[in-house]
Amino acid sequence: MNYPIYLDYNATTPCAPEVVQEMIPWFGEHFGNAASKSHPYGWVAEDAVALAREKVAKLIGANSKEIIFTSGATEAINLAIKGVFDIYKGEKQHYITCQTEHKAVLDCFQELEKRGAAVTYLPVNDDGSLNLDLLRAAIIPETKMIALMWANNETGVIHPIGEISKISEEMGIIFFTDAVQAAGKIPISTQGIHLMVISAHKFYGPKGVGALYIRHNNPLPKPIPQIHGGGHEKGFRSGTLNVPGIVGMGKAAEVKLKEMESELSRLALLRNQLEESILQIPGTKLNGSQNNRLPHVSNIAFEGVEGEELLRKICQKVAVSSGSACTSISPKPSHVLQAMGLDSDLGRSSIRFSLGKNTSEQDILDTVDWVKKVVNALRS
Repeated sequence: MNYPIYLDYNATTPCAPEVVQEMIPWFGEHFGNAASKSHPYGWVAEDAVALAREKVAKLIGANSKEIIFTSGATEAINLAIKGVFDIYKGEKQHYITCQTEHKAVLDCFQELEKRGAAVTYLPVNDDGSLNLDLLRAAIIPETKMIALMWANNETGVIHPIGEISKISEEMGIIFFTDAVQAAGKIPISTQGIHLMVISAHKFYGPKGVGALYIRHNNPLPKPIPQIHGGGHEKGFRSGTLNVPGIVGMGKAAEVKLKEMESELSRLALLRNQLEESILQIPGTKLNGSQNNRLPHVSNIAFEGVEGEELLRKICQKVAVSSGSACTSISPKPSHVLQAMGLDSDLGRSSIRFSLGKNTSEQDILDTVDWVKKVVNALRS
């Protein structure tokens, strides 16, 4: 198949070749169940999982015993949020999150509201940034959790995680962060964080495997399991472990840790080249912060064009998206851009470009040329 140029790396990334090679033996030659404790097939698989756990932990600055493997970020988010709610059942509960969080987080909180919890959805400034004074003001005695993402999946805007973690520590509140778009892209740390979610397929690992970091040796409670049946993963997540996927996630974490710094600089240069050229088109606007964002992401609004047609035409030669992959099937404007104050039409005619390790300068030149042609044709 003649695929278009791929600039949708925030949706998913290809498995790195070395990751695929690392996984292959675990589908056939080493097929044991990591929970089989009585023979070598299980022992070998268990050792492989332990090694992968160490590699994943190193990527985010954690201890290996603080990593719980899941089927992906959505499951880990559900475990973190609903698991904390279940701890405090019978009590008055309040949670703080943000209007621009990923739908997996927002949908969990909407479910908690149905179960009786109160939730504050913080607004954002027009560049997608948070007002920490509003965060402080939202805290009440019943507040059980602050849930704020590390970096936004649509705009790339990075929240001040260090300052947020200090606020949560001062107030003795659980701090949960969705670090799916940040892990493997920029240096991150678990310092001051109680719960963190990451996903392998966002940093060149396989789909169907993610992890929840649960802070160890802390007085604040840990989430209650949401899946029961066998007590795997220290009882937090029962179910036979996806050994090939976990091995792949570990390898991807190892690779990204080594190449992160150089790739960060390279992609920032290419992103800036793309952005500067496209913003020369009249009636275009950058959505989100100019500076405090991921180095490979650019979200641009195009005035005077119909959003659905714009996306369809651009995707004939360049694979991009109008927002999160999880909501791209919806004709509704992005909830992230709406929260930033964009009107519905401009929100629908906004495109997210996200670059990755296979992006070349020629890809950028070709993309700029095609976008200009499409926009001019749609406006004529």
